[in-house]
Amino acid sequence: MAAPPENHKGFIDSSLPVSDKFARPAITGFTGAIVMNKTALHLLATVALVTAAAPVPAFADSPPNFGDDASRFSKDGECDDMRFEGAGMSDTLLIDSDIFHDATDCRAAFNQGRLRYLGGHRHGTPSNSGNTTSHIQWGDDSSKYSKDGECDDKRFAGAGMTTTPLLDSDIQHDATDCRAAYNAGRLTLRP
Repeated sequence: MAAPPENHKGFIDSSLPVSDKFARPAITGFTGAIVMNKTALHLLATVALVTAAAPVPAFADSPPNFGDDASRFSKDGECDDMRFEGAGMSDTLLIDSDIFHDATDCRAAFNQGRLRYLGGHRHGTPSNSGNTTSHIQWGDDSSKYSKDGECDDKRFAGAGMTTTPLLDSDIQHDATDCRAAYNAGRLTLRP
């Protein structure tokens, strides 16, 4: 194969097709010195400039503090910490006392991309600050004590609670009374 023609400066003849200009640089002077034509050099400089000016992606935020496994629902394969949402969450009642206490399940689901971190718990403030109730599973009104103006669900505490003994069977079954008292600031979720 014959070497491509060169002009008087040692560059490949500009009359060659563009593909030949880039594919076969001319070799001139001492052995091994490769001289690139002006077009290839310009292209290389442009690529270098664009690459150097490209933003470097920032590292993702550090993972959340998952806490420990002190919850009685820990290590059951479902995240019970209400600071998260997604397919890896438990479909059962979420309570404040599970925040920071289901680390193994929440970390596994988070690392698998099945959970999204919603943010930290406002420690030391009532659960109903800002009147957000989206994290509470209210249930229904199937308790025989529902709709009597007092919350009978033992997950709550405060002035809106009944003074009678609390029963496990009333958990999530006095929704109307508990939601009203909670929204009025008369109840908080127990830790």
